[in-house]
Amino acid sequence: MKFVFFITMVLITLNSCSRAESNFVHSTIEPALPVTGYANINLSNWKVTLPVDVDNNGSPDEYSAAQLRDGGYRSLSAVKPFMYDDPTDQSLVFYTYPGTSTSNSDYSRTELREMINPINSKLNWTLTQGGIMEGKLKMVSITPDASNSGNNFHRVIVMQIHGIISTADMEKYGFTSNSAPPLLKIFWIDGRIKAYKKTLVNSNTTGVNLYSSSSSIWTDISHDFGVVGNDPFTLKIVASTGKLAVTLNGSNTHVFEDISLTKWPFENYFKAGNYLITTDPAAKSILKYYQLNVIH
Repeated sequence: MKFVFFITMVLITLNSCSRAESNFVHSTIEPALPVTGYANINLSNWKVTLPVDVDNNGSPDEYSAAQLRDGGYRSLSAVKPFMYDDPTDQSLVFYTYPGTSTSNSDYSRTELREMINPINSKLNWTLTQGGIMEGKLKMVSITPDASNSGNNFHRVIVMQIHGIISTADMEKYGFTSNSAPPLLKIFWIDGRIKAYKKTLVNSNTTGVNLYSSSSSIWTDISHDFGVVGNDPFTLKIVASTGKLAVTLNGSNTHVFEDISLTKWPFENYFKAGNYLITTDPAAKSILKYYQLNVIH
């Protein structure tokens, strides 16, 4: 009886292995299809700034929301070297290097600028009106920093809330420029995410003196969110009256809330992309966005 039982168990085991092997072979015949498609990004309310000046007008080239939307950027030969799709992981790639910069900066970028009205950059939003920007992104590659900065790699700004003087305040105070400082800059620095927020040097500053980009009026305070390395990560910025909440990867939240935010006199717009903070001619960086959404 023991011998019969042993033979029976062997047959059952062989039969089970045969079925499992058959199932395994079947699964290799029909492999999963590779991921294809495009990033979850609607460019209807964004323009892009590039690190080049092809039209030789002394400023970095820009392409409007009308040119970018509905996949229009895919047919723009001037844009394709700097902003292009990677359908293997459904991402939008931003490539940049030191080239042409804006009048208010020494650094170049391939960066999106929010356009609430796609044809009017003077229409923006206040902290009272508020806004939310969410993105999923990844640093793909970045060149080493050979300077004495103390960083191993060059720095990149991946998201911003930028200030701008409103048309009404331009008229009220007789300003000739609407230039204003960035309220919030989010950096990738040696694999860490760091947020820098403008705050008043003197919290008693009031009136027309607030309308300045000078470091004697506005300085930075910061928060280090920790390491993301070269892995994908999510960022969420919630702006409201007197308050900025920044969240990394869904749960790591830091709230900026102070008198400086209450006194912030500027209107604002969101920015997202690859803003490379170096003039090293050998520098370059590649960043990917998988998702980007804005709500007002």
